[in-house]
Amino acid sequence: MQIVFLDRKWIPRSVLLTPLCPRTATASSVIASSEATLGRHLARRLVQIGVSDVFSVPGDFNLTLLDHLIAEPGLKNIGCCNELNAGYAADGYARSRGVGACVVTFTVGGLSVLNAIAGAYSENLPVICIVGGPNSNDYGTNRILHHTIGLPDFSQEFRCFQTVTCYQAVVNNLEDAHEQIDTAISTALKESKPVYISISCNLPAIPHPTFSREPVPFCLAPKVTNQMGLEAAVEAAAAFLNKAVKPVMVGGPKLRVAKACEAFVELADACGYPVAVMPSAKGLVPECHPRFIGTYWGAVSTAFCAEIVESADSYIFAGPIFNDYSSVGYSLLLKKDKAILVQPERVVIGNGPAFGCILMKDFLKALSKRLKCNTTAYENYHRIYVPEGQPLRSDPKEPLRVNVLFQHIQKMLSSETAVIAETGDSWFNCQKLKLPKGCGYEFQMQYGSIGWSVGATLGYAQAVPNKRVISCIGDGSFQVTAQDVSTMIRCEQRTIIFLINNGGYTIEVEIHDGPYNVIKNWNYTGLVDAIHNGEGKCWTTKVVCEEDLINAIETATGSKKDCFCFIEVIAHKDDTSKELLEWGSRVSAANSRPPNPQ
Repeated sequence: MQIVFLDRKWIPRSVLLTPLCPRTATASSVIASSEATLGRHLARRLVQIGVSDVFSVPGDFNLTLLDHLIAEPGLKNIGCCNELNAGYAADGYARSRGVGACVVTFTVGGLSVLNAIAGAYSENLPVICIVGGPNSNDYGTNRILHHTIGLPDFSQEFRCFQTVTCYQAVVNNLEDAHEQIDTAISTALKESKPVYISISCNLPAIPHPTFSREPVPFCLAPKVTNQMGLEAAVEAAAAFLNKAVKPVMVGGPKLRVAKACEAFVELADACGYPVAVMPSAKGLVPECHPRFIGTYWGAVSTAFCAEIVESADSYIFAGPIFNDYSSVGYSLLLKKDKAILVQPERVVIGNGPAFGCILMKDFLKALSKRLKCNTTAYENYHRIYVPEGQPLRSDPKEPLRVNVLFQHIQKMLSSETAVIAETGDSWFNCQKLKLPKGCGYEFQMQYGSIGWSVGATLGYAQAVPNKRVISCIGDGSFQVTAQDVSTMIRCEQRTIIFLINNGGYTIEVEIHDGPYNVIKNWNYTGLVDAIHNGEGKCWTTKVVCEEDLINAIETATGSKKDCFCFIEVIAHKDDTSKELLEWGSRVSAANSRPPNPQ
């Protein structure tokens, strides 16, 4: 199977959105009847779309299905410690490969993975969530099954998934199983959202004529831009921007789902505007671009970035999401009448007009040919820019400061690394890292579920074994999902985790403090050593000063470069980024607004 790299996503050639020419299509090969089963068909489909690892937790309803999945060459089962982490791992995998998959059991597994699937939905990630369901003979009866809430109604799990997936398939007979599975998987790819597939536990091993041939590769009809609408939108946008004195452009997180990263850079090259990204789009736009000015995040933006963006007389936002977190408690100093908002299939210019059925990448490419080059705003930025200062030098054996930690993490980054930032102060510290060309970067801003990074690190590292993943995780978040460090070691991953131990939920302290934000301190290196238990390659250490940190990084990147490395960093409980202090106070103010008068 050939795979191509397209806008930060691995997309198998078999599912590229281009029409399949009948003259070149070949008949699929016949499969031996013993392998012409539902389970093997699902496995073949997963391999075909680019999934080579599925993340699972076994349960009695999915055991036969797992037998048939692991029997497929090219598909590896990654057993996780719990369903939540399996879902997070599929999320991380999809961020790198373009699609991920997890397998759990009925209801107890399904409802456990639900939170991770909701997060993938919010981040526009195609995750195939497969659930081993009840025996097909039990549907329509009055029987009460285990793993349910004690009612003869098997639809509870299905109804829960309806709001966090774009398609739901309940496969409880073989006649339409082929159609249901293929529809679900193709819908996930087209919509870039999770789907739910429930498969009755007695069906995966049964041969059926519909599975007697190798599945024909998907031919997904591409979405097409309305050309008349495109011309009108580009004409209006060009007139709007070409009359501006100091326009800017800002990339948003929906660049990914729109597959418009390259088109955005093409526009940036042509127009001469300064280029910023919203925080959740970090990593989608190359930071080596000559006019890249950093992260636009209102009051907690990269230095001098907000001043340039908010003082502009027009701005084009490509794929933005404006929520309370990205707007710093709704405090952005932007004006709608100055903005062009480009969404994956829609363009809105100022207070109007609006144009639908226009693909973002087509719009950006066409616009790049119509804009006059205008470097005024970038020249203003260049005039006011002052290089960032360096953290104060540490005294010998002085307790390690977080800004010193990230100064050293910065030096570790290259095209062969990727950064995973956990919800918390790592959001803000990692935003300040300057990503070399080819360095991956992921975090979950829209959903913001603490603990996400452990599973996501597992999945991302499994998807791109040639990169070394560097994860920055707070102690509170780590306590939620710590178990799957075990799976990282078992899979022989080379991840480096920096566990920042500052004694609690620091991000929540800065929003609203209370005794509930203080957590029980763990011996984190001792915990990981216990999980390691002498099996596999694992190295742990605890650092309390800069000298310790330097030695730890030298070891992790030197003699232990082929090991899973866990570095516990002891930090003061009040050692936070200045951005978190500012952001926390503004989000707190937004959360505590009194009710409107009735």
